Amino acid sequence: MRIRRFRAGDEPALLRVHFTAIHGIASRDYTPEQIEAWAPEDLDAELWAERVRGIDPFVVEHDDEIVGYADVQPSGYIDQFFVSGTHPRRGIGTLLMERIHEEAQALCLVELTSDVSRTAEPFFARHGFRMVERRFPVRRGVTIPKALMSKKLKHAG
Repeated sequence: MRIRRFRAGDEPALLRVHFTAIHGIASRDYTPEQIEAWAPEDLDAELWAERVRGIDPFVVEHDDEIVGYADVQPSGYIDQFFVSGTHPRRGIGTLLMERIHEEAQALCLVELTSDVSRTAEPFFARHGFRMVERRFPVRRGVTIPKALMSKKLKHAG
């Protein structure tokens, strides 16, 4: 596996990762109605691609296939963090989290935060994140519970 920065043209593969992560992995923690509201079949791919270009994520490739992606913003906010539903539990998430921490160090961040799905909460907790509050965002008229999680960072001075 290798990790690299996002490149133009990655958008369709990242959309597949996003879709399979939600429909294949998160579906065990959310209702079918919540899954469809979160990652609908009729998602506007161009609007989604524009958003992904804006977050400039890190991308994990395995055997020339994109299998995960995640970002960290200059504020320390992790906007998207997804591992392909066809490649769960293979160290992809850990590789992405390590890269996010390297970037946080380079940016001299003091805290990382993210709105995390029920499915991802245990993973983020294993990486030192703590629950701040429960949130209840609504998409397409459906509530999709998440948790705001944060991690204080220590930097070598």
